[in-house]
Amino acid sequence: MSTSTAPAPGIFSRHHLRTTVGTTALVFLTAFESLAVTTVMPIVSADLDGRGAYATAFSATLAASVLGMVVAGGWADRRGPARPLLAAVATFGLGLLAASLAPTMGAFVAARFLQGLGAGGISVTLYVVVALVYPPPLRPAVFGVFASAWVLPSLVGPPLAGLVAESIGWPWVFSGVLVLVLAAAALVLPTVLRIPAPAAPARAGSPGTRFALAAGVAVAVVGLSSAGSTGPARWAVAALALAVLVVCVRPLLPRGTLSAQHGMPATVALRGLLAATFYSTEVYLPLMLHERFGVPVWGAGVVLTAAAVSWASASAVQGRLGHRLPHALAVRIGTVALLAGVLVQVATAVLSPAGAAGPAAAAAGWFVAGLGMGFAFPRTTVLVLELSPAGAEGAGSAALNTSDAAGGATALALTGLLFGAFSTLSGWAAFAGTLPLCALLAVLALLVARRVRLPAAHGVAAPVSQGTH
Repeated sequence: MSTSTAPAPGIFSRHHLRTTVGTTALVFLTAFESLAVTTVMPIVSADLDGRGAYATAFSATLAASVLGMVVAGGWADRRGPARPLLAAVATFGLGLLAASLAPTMGAFVAARFLQGLGAGGISVTLYVVVALVYPPPLRPAVFGVFASAWVLPSLVGPPLAGLVAESIGWPWVFSGVLVLVLAAAALVLPTVLRIPAPAAPARAGSPGTRFALAAGVAVAVVGLSSAGSTGPARWAVAALALAVLVVCVRPLLPRGTLSAQHGMPATVALRGLLAATFYSTEVYLPLMLHERFGVPVWGAGVVLTAAAVSWASASAVQGRLGHRLPHALAVRIGTVALLAGVLVQVATAVLSPAGAAGPAAAAAGWFVAGLGMGFAFPRTTVLVLELSPAGAEGAGSAALNTSDAAGGATALALTGLLFGAFSTLSGWAAFAGTLPLCALLAVLALLVARRVRLPAAHGVAAPVSQGTH
């Protein structure tokens, strides 16, 4: 008598279909929002007379996402992901509505803060959903689908957002994303609501203490972003805000993260540096191409599309390579490519080639940077999930995404200070003086990448593909 073992259900089987479709729809939503907002910000800042708060509109969102991540991560570990996901989607949708109705740049920044709260909660709870619903052999496939979910919005999102903003107005960009929020929620929530709460949730410290620390991070980042408006005291205010930021963020990260100790700490630190480098460079590309080279907003969006497509493609490639491409090598390849792409942007800003050479160089360089992120970024995700204790996936994911958001927000705030200071000199100096800081962050990322590895006790893990941002 012979027996056979039935294959485990795939991610698109009847057992997992609704969860896969719903979570992928939310990834699609966050991808479209991220790319669309970055594309239309030159028009928004001009319309609301908010050039001085250009970087704050991005850093405030990332700062708020730290709050959302910490709250949602702990909540999901204690009660399961359903309720925090519902709250995160509702908050994100409210932020989109407020942005579409914003009469001033201050109101717009406040709306972006709400979007950050919601987006942070969504990102962490999706990680928890993957950890709780899918067995380990299926997780690479899930994150591969998430990577694919970035391809379509990366192809149509930036050009479409630019066309909408220039034809019927930028508020409609946010209204359109709000429709996607409601559609994605309708798909995913019925399934997620059936996920049971953990029987024995892991303890990750006092929720009140972690919330206070996350709030301190958010306030410090906003203060750092706003330091440029404090006149002669701007650098003293910035130094104080940066000190508060370090004090508050340190307990939210694994011990040894700020010194990039081997293993989990270095992995989390690398995630922050990757985000800091990529985000702080990307937000200035549409503005540079639009103001310095006369590229229309939709055309500048195509440059963002190039990076998003290369990110998703490289993520899928490294996933197919499997353990034939070790984690340590993947992150080093990725950070080298990211550094190369950022250096091209620095050269474009400093040398200012005439005609179409500048935009073409920027597009090619940012395509290479996207490749780098596609190789390095997913490996930080799989490492943290594998190194997190059972029942603490939410806390591990929150730490990873907190580093992501805090690193990106801090870099945006610092580059915003430099951008404001150099803007008083000339348009050329604004970009030529700011982008070298982004290159320095890429160099630091490369140094930390040398300390990232999976401990031998964990064996060889299958890599995970993941979408951008």
